[in-house]
Amino acid sequence: MRAAPGRLRRGRECVARRTPEPTEFAGRSAGSRRPALPPGPGPLARGPAARSIRSMLLLTRGPMAWHRLSQLKPPALPGTLRGQALHLRSWLLSRQGPAETGGQGQHQGPRLRTRLLITAVFGAGLGGFWLALRAEKERLRQQQRMEALRQAAVGQGDFCLLDHKGQARCKADFRGQWVLMYFGFTHCPDICPDELEKLVQVVQLLEAEPGLPAVQPVFITVDPERDDVTAMARYVQDFHPRLLGLTGSTEQVAQASHSYRVYYSAGPKDEDQDYIVDHSIAIYLLNPDGLFTDYYGRSRSAEQIADSVQRHMAAFRSILP
Repeated sequence: MRAAPGRLRRGRECVARRTPEPTEFAGRSAGSRRPALPPGPGPLARGPAARSIRSMLLLTRGPMAWHRLSQLKPPALPGTLRGQALHLRSWLLSRQGPAETGGQGQHQGPRLRTRLLITAVFGAGLGGFWLALRAEKERLRQQQRMEALRQAAVGQGDFCLLDHKGQARCKADFRGQWVLMYFGFTHCPDICPDELEKLVQVVQLLEAEPGLPAVQPVFITVDPERDDVTAMARYVQDFHPRLLGLTGSTEQVAQASHSYRVYYSAGPKDEDQDYIVDHSIAIYLLNPDGLFTDYYGRSRSAEQIADSVQRHMAAFRSILP
């Protein structure tokens, strides 16, 4: 009995599919089996995918394996090979434990502290340099101002006047003391009282600072015709117990005022024989050598003047023998 031609052809195809190729058993002993791979889309025997898998498996043996493995990119593979490599990488990363992830943080900790310490040291050094530069700039500015004031020849020469107690006072009597001096007159309606109150406030601010030398407040009249010793005594007692009022003859007052470049001029008298004296408005600072050191106009506050006086005190060096 003969078989049908169609069945014979199907039988030959089945035999052909079941018959292994000779190269399939090359290099393999009987009874050996292929090693099992993690579950995935399909087996990877050789080629670029196999090399990528072996590289990733070797990386897992090092101390920084998981950190490097998380940054490893599989090569571009055609078809299902790329999917197999990505699947293996995900499977390996899913088995990462907390010990591996904590190690990297421990390495990053000392580095971060070192960076912060370096930044802090650098910032402190930069801040110190800026403060030193600012102090040096202020010192040079003060030195230039002092030189300009010396060239202006303010406060040169001596003067002799009477205080509000009738005692003679000369410029040399204030040597060894810091002096704040103001020129005005007792009949001034507003400016002179305001400036004297500011001068007294400066003295009180400096008195509140421990370790500072005392400052002598002085008020010199530019109206000797009305401001005699009695008028000066009555006027200064309303401001400060140590405020010293000075007066004298017209010539003596003119000499002292001219020495400090103080302008003053008496206005016309009214029907009551009253008049206003127009004059310069400034507070003068004299150092313990009796030399003019600085001056302050109406725009300067008591706090600003007190700060300036303290800086002059700190920088003062006597030039007298």
